[in-house]
Order: sequence, then structure tokens, then C-alpha cells
Amino acid sequence: MPEIEHIPFEEPLRDFPPVTLEEMDSVKLMNRIDTKYLTSERILLELLDDAYKAGYKVLVIEGLRISPYNTLYYDTAELRMFQDHHNRRLTRQKVRTRSYIASGISFLEIKRKNNKGRTRKKRIGIPSSEFYDFKSDTDATDYLARHSAFTADILSPVLETRFDRITLVNANMTERLTIDTCLSFRNIRSGVNASLKDAVIIELKQDGRASSQMKNILLNHRIKPVRVSKYCIAVTLTEPGARCGRFKPKVRWIEKTINKKITVL
Repeated sequence: MPEIEHIPFEEPLRDFPPVTLEEMDSVKLMNRIDTKYLTSERILLELLDDAYKAGYKVLVIEGLRISPYNTLYYDTAELRMFQDHHNRRLTRQKVRTRSYIASGISFLEIKRKNNKGRTRKKRIGIPSSEFYDFKSDTDATDYLARHSAFTADILSPVLETRFDRITLVNANMTERLTIDTCLSFRNIRSGVNASLKDAVIIELKQDGRASSQMKNILLNHRIKPVRVSKYCIAVTLTEPGARCGRFKPKVRWIEKTINKKITVL
């Protein structure tokens, strides 16, 4: 994966009150609204300062306030899932394996978006040894067949994504903020690597019935909502043969936001 010097966020997070995964998951956001944002690491430092002053807590897993993730996206030979997104198909899916590196836990995950814009995620645990190939796992392949329009025999690994995640929760447990930094990609098929430099992808998950203090904080830092898919941006950067004209302006917008040119290796 490409290397870049990143801002260390461990120190700004040290004084945040901790929250456990069990505490956070005990409160379900029944009327959830998800909104994505994109900014730079420099602006993130300022946002974290405001979040601390506003009483936000940080998720701590295995003693870590920043958790490394590894995700592998699967697709058909024709990249049908990527093309469904590119062609603005309202009902679409993504299939991936995800490893929570700190805990050593891995899942096969299926993300489905319906024509109302709502996203639902289903997942089943898999051994970490099956992260790159789950097809020999009957439970996983049966689960995929039940919950997806795709079967394991027509899918293969396409894109590996690594990033570090910070999760903040407000005091009332009515909203969660995932903050992904150090985003880097490896295309399994083309062998091309890329990274988003010091870009930061933020996702706000909020209870639609409650006011959002974080929305105001984001607005104060001129961080605006954006539609961005890690998988689609990564394929655009690393798959020379893919039809990705719709996503190229988004890459240029990311470059403008972080004031850096995104390069591939």
C-alpha cells in the first residue's frame, strides 16, 4: 500500500470520555439517517476539539481509540456492482469481507440499498483465514445466496481497502460519527495501488427524531454533505478498463478539498 505521512490523532482523543461497544450498541437508532462528509486531516483536528468540548465520547475497543480495518470488496467479472452504482441504479448491493484487525474478528457483509435510499447491512462471522476467500465456507455461501442477488461462484476479490476508524458518540446516544483516515487501496486484479492521501471520510448516523449537534459542528467547519463510495472511488483510481466517467469529477473534487494530487502506483 502507498505510504504517506499522516497526522497522529491519538493525542487529541486521549481526553475524550470512553464508551464501550456494548454501551453504544445498547441504543438502537430506529429512525436512522446516514450522511457522509469529506474533509482533510488538518480540519479534522479542529473538529475533534469542538466535539470534545460538546461532550462527545470515543469508542474504545481492545484499549484502542483508533481501530484499523481491512475490507475486501467482491464483484463479478464485469464489475456489475460497480456499474450498478455508476449507472445510478437505485436498488443495488455490495458484497465484502471485513476484518477488525485489533480484535481479530472477520465477517462476510452484504450491503443493500433500496429505491428509497435506505441502506441495510447483513453479515455473518467467518474465520479470519477466509478473509480473501470464503467460498469453501458453506455457511457463508448459503448466507450470501439467501440475502444477495449474487452467488459466490460468480464473485471474486476486486479491491482491498485499509483505513483507520475513529467512532464518536454523543452524550445522549442519539448519533454516532465514524471517521475514516489513512485510506489506501489495492486492486487485486490490476495490481494498482492508490491512497486518498490525507482525505478523511466521515459518516454521521443520527436518529432522525433528534436534533444533531454534530451537524452544526460540521457546518461551522464548512464540511458539507457528499455522496462518496470508497469502493467506487477506489475502482475509478485503480481499474484502467472500468467505465467510470461519472466518478472522475468526484476524484477531482477530493483533490481540491485536500489540495493534493491523488496518484497511483
